[in-house]
Amino acid sequence: MFAMIASFLLSRTLVPTLAMYLLKPHALEIGHSFCVNQPRSRSKNPLVRFQEWFNRGFNEIRDKYYGMLVVFMSHRNKFVAGFLFAVCISFALIPWLGRDFFPLVDAGQIKIHVRAPVGTRIEETARLFDRIESDIRRAIPANELASVIDNIGLAVSGINLVYNNTGTIGPQDGDILIALHKGHAPTDSYVRRLREFLPQQYPGSTFSFLPADIISQILNFGAPAPIDVQVMGPNNEENFKYAQILQRDIAKISGVADLRIQQSYNYPQLLVDVDRIRAKKVGITERDVTNSLVVTLAGSGQVSPAYWLNKANGVAYSIVAQTPSFRIQSLSDLENIPVVGSEARDPQILGGLATITRTKTAAVASHYAVQPVVDIFATPDRRDLGAIASDIEKVLQAHERERPKGATITLRGQVKTMNSAFSGLLFGLLAAIVLIYLLIVVNFQSWSDPFVIVAALPAALAGIVWMLFATHTTLSVPALTGAIMCMGVATANSILVVSFARERLAHTGDPIRAALEAGFGRFRPVLMTALAMIIGMAPMALGLGDGGEQNAPLGRAVVGGLITATCATLFFVPVLFGMIHGRQPRIINTKGAIEHG
Repeated sequence: MFAMIASFLLSRTLVPTLAMYLLKPHALEIGHSFCVNQPRSRSKNPLVRFQEWFNRGFNEIRDKYYGMLVVFMSHRNKFVAGFLFAVCISFALIPWLGRDFFPLVDAGQIKIHVRAPVGTRIEETARLFDRIESDIRRAIPANELASVIDNIGLAVSGINLVYNNTGTIGPQDGDILIALHKGHAPTDSYVRRLREFLPQQYPGSTFSFLPADIISQILNFGAPAPIDVQVMGPNNEENFKYAQILQRDIAKISGVADLRIQQSYNYPQLLVDVDRIRAKKVGITERDVTNSLVVTLAGSGQVSPAYWLNKANGVAYSIVAQTPSFRIQSLSDLENIPVVGSEARDPQILGGLATITRTKTAAVASHYAVQPVVDIFATPDRRDLGAIASDIEKVLQAHERERPKGATITLRGQVKTMNSAFSGLLFGLLAAIVLIYLLIVVNFQSWSDPFVIVAALPAALAGIVWMLFATHTTLSVPALTGAIMCMGVATANSILVVSFARERLAHTGDPIRAALEAGFGRFRPVLMTALAMIIGMAPMALGLGDGGEQNAPLGRAVVGGLITATCATLFFVPVLFGMIHGRQPRIINTKGAIEHG
């Protein structure tokens, strides 16, 4: 915006001033050329000779363009119909482009979330990660592997747990962070290899490849996957059963990877069922049993906190009494825990007061808007996010009748944000075209000429579609942003041609001749403007540099749109101008100027 404002001010101040001092009169050639008729210079300056050679070649190209424009103008009805038909056919490719929120970036990083069987102890999880890490080092060449870091279990601090978005819920979870050296092979190839190999090697564990770069993590808004199907309802057990049904059918969708249910309901636990009548006879209460278990298993810090003050440094240290963990290794050890009560004469053992049984419980309690929720996470693999989301919507509709009573099924993640962003950008694109048209109407005081100018914009959109289709680039936020950028340059070029055609029409009174002269006379500035933008966007369109994949759709959209928009400006706009003004009545006023009815 600031660049356009600055260029506008300079075009109204500096450019006219420099033109007054630097431009010299041109000798016009008789005929349609309007070019300088200068003999060949005998200068030995290589720059002058190159300029003369370039001008001769450019004039030949311009003469050929003029000949083509004359042919199209002679068959303008057929040309306009064929041009519009080709543009409309191009839009039929849009469903084949696919939709992604933002393109993937090869950042040279891999992030794997591993979940061992729920309930695995932390030391067993560490041994499992050692074996997995050895397999990763064999799968990735040593000269490309920079580092492998393991984060196992829950974070010590609650602050760290808040910022953890990998889905860790217990000691059986962990993350493997892999960094590759520069010049590595495509990261996707290693991800696909590990995605196929690791689940086969470790069938009891779950592997999911999370976004490693910061941009993808932000786009997920804290979720560990781009696709999140939430089953939210009052009955958590029914929610989980319904989520398993959805997971079974979503797994059949092509392009879905790392499909898993975040919540687990088979976490092992020991249920201590106290015989209250027997305990009461010996003076033991339920609270006494709970306090004794807490002191033995977790320490006395929560039941009866105690501190010792060091008078030397004035620091109070917490004193915690706890049974060593190696003494509680079996169910028999647990039953032999002594239970002391305020009314009991002698300590009792836990096994004499309660029955201990093995049960299962939820490993994590998840809620959304107060109600319990079950999350089904998935990641796109070699398929666009929009197509996968559409197939998931079909699965949800197919199982609508099986939905638990009072439950709500919602597709969240990047899909919702992508649809919202696309709606806003498409509305901005249409609003830009409408506002451009109305602004030109006010400037030209005409309805037909602005229509001729705006008529070239669909051709620019068609070129964007063809460029994205040819380069296998999906529709994304950068691509739509490039489309909006392309509209401004395409409109500026069309204004150059139409404004010059209006001037020539006022002098000649012949709309066909005015259109031909406008196309010929504005051939050079139109090409200069378009080529400057195309050449400037070429490195971005090629995706050069680190993270170039992120902005490549923007460059490709601009390049493809400007190529077709330039062709439309040089051919379609003059022909349409001649058609529209050829059908309008014209009257000559007393001063000789031509007025349009």
